[in-house]
Amino acid sequence: MTDTAATVAPEPTPEQAALFARVRRMMLIAGLTTTLAVAAVLIAIGYRLFRSEGSTVVTDVTATLPKGARIVATGVAGDRLLLTLDIGGVTEIRTFDAHTLKPAGRLKFVSEP
Repeated sequence: MTDTAATVAPEPTPEQAALFARVRRMMLIAGLTTTLAVAAVLIAIGYRLFRSEGSTVVTDVTATLPKGARIVATGVAGDRLLLTLDIGGVTEIRTFDAHTLKPAGRLKFVSEP
């Protein structure tokens, strides 16, 4: 038969007790920091999901251009869709909202006489 009292660890010295308390405190700080970081990530994800305006599905949109107009270039800037047009030798940039495709602005360029 073995004696269970023989396997019990001896009482720690005061230096060891202080070291154990220090390690416990550092582990608590690390655990709280990790919990805070995970909570911040989940809050950011939730904010992005609930803050978004939702995706609008646009099935068919027809934009009318002036007669003889030609699309020279397209581009995206932030939440804007940009079209560069050549209308009879005059360059024009038209901007549209990327989500709703509604016109947002028009910029014309003309040559000096």
